[in-house]
Amino acid sequence: MDKIYDYIIVGGGIVGISTAWQLKQRRPDASVIVIEKEASLALHQTGHNSGVIHAGVYYAPGSLKATLCKAGEKATKAFCKEHQIPFEQCGKLLVATNNAELERMQALYERCLENGIEVELLNQELLQQQEPNIIGLGAILVTATGIVDYKRVTNKMAELFVTLGGEISKRTEVKALKETSDSVVVQCRSDGQPFQLQGRFLICCAGLMADRLTQMMDIDTDFQIIPYRGEYYRLAPQHNQIVKHLIYPIPDPELPFLGVHLTRMIDGTVTVGPNAVQGWKREGYSKVNFSAKDTAEMLTFKGFWKVTANHFTAGLAETKNSWWKPGYLKLVNKYCPQLTTSDLQPYPAGIRAQAVLNDGTLVHDFLFAESPRSLHVCNAPSPAATSAMPIGKYICDKVLDL
Repeated sequence: MDKIYDYIIVGGGIVGISTAWQLKQRRPDASVIVIEKEASLALHQTGHNSGVIHAGVYYAPGSLKATLCKAGEKATKAFCKEHQIPFEQCGKLLVATNNAELERMQALYERCLENGIEVELLNQELLQQQEPNIIGLGAILVTATGIVDYKRVTNKMAELFVTLGGEISKRTEVKALKETSDSVVVQCRSDGQPFQLQGRFLICCAGLMADRLTQMMDIDTDFQIIPYRGEYYRLAPQHNQIVKHLIYPIPDPELPFLGVHLTRMIDGTVTVGPNAVQGWKREGYSKVNFSAKDTAEMLTFKGFWKVTANHFTAGLAETKNSWWKPGYLKLVNKYCPQLTTSDLQPYPAGIRAQAVLNDGTLVHDFLFAESPRSLHVCNAPSPAATSAMPIGKYICDKVLDL
């Protein structure tokens, strides 16, 4: 292909599309193309999450995650209002069910105040008034939390990007990357046919494949993407009105994930989940999944063994509950006792692309890698969907400064 693009963006999830749209707004004369290996956009992490517009409750004050989430909550709602995308600001309750959780709840409340998030402490009586079907000793009410369909948000941003003159090439998989002094050559395959693209700058927002793209560029990094499955159930339809808010447990700070919660979805249903179990395939969404390539890479990465050892007991419990529905239900019954196993109906799982360092450290904040002509988003954990617009701005700022 003779054309040389100003910017090539790899990844058609919400972060890649947000970046492309904002880059095209700021550089109207620049040629920008997004390449996505799937037949549609937002097919992986963007399309397999809870659809929550997060307020930024859990994140360390001053961290990039906290800053981008708070900005993203406002930007997402403003975007939805402007483009008539349905969303609901239903609020969230973080429910404490024992004395240890009450202590952690108070610490979490203080963190909310440090992050400038509007919250309210509820005692047992006030919690019962807000949610008659939920039991607990107290709760934090986060009024800013909402719900939306992030696939719809992504597709609208893509439409705006194309209207500005941007290009999107679907079914286009990256097979190799080569950086020269004045460009990046992207070897691609589409419908079995090889071809190449050439760009002056490359931006990679590849989620589950982020580490493989840095390796193609020979960028020296010390992380690998480890897939963790987040398994959900959907409640039986008679329970669609069981709660008015999103219901979350008080998270254990020793564990890396938030715990199983009740989430009202924008389509009117209620989901339960997710848990966090080891994945053996990066894009394995069905119940039984295995990829020899993905598993071999994981088992030969020393960080995998260290993080697994660090959370071995919790990992065993999550695996047991993944296969034994009563164990999974017990995690919900602690705050919603009337649900039974027959109320838990099948629902698609998600895969979390978790960056893990060589020493076994889970990367909790956003992580980037660079070369002279590329920028890679190596870790974009939850709340990446909420934060997609400010993340896109952050990436554009970095790229345009370069």
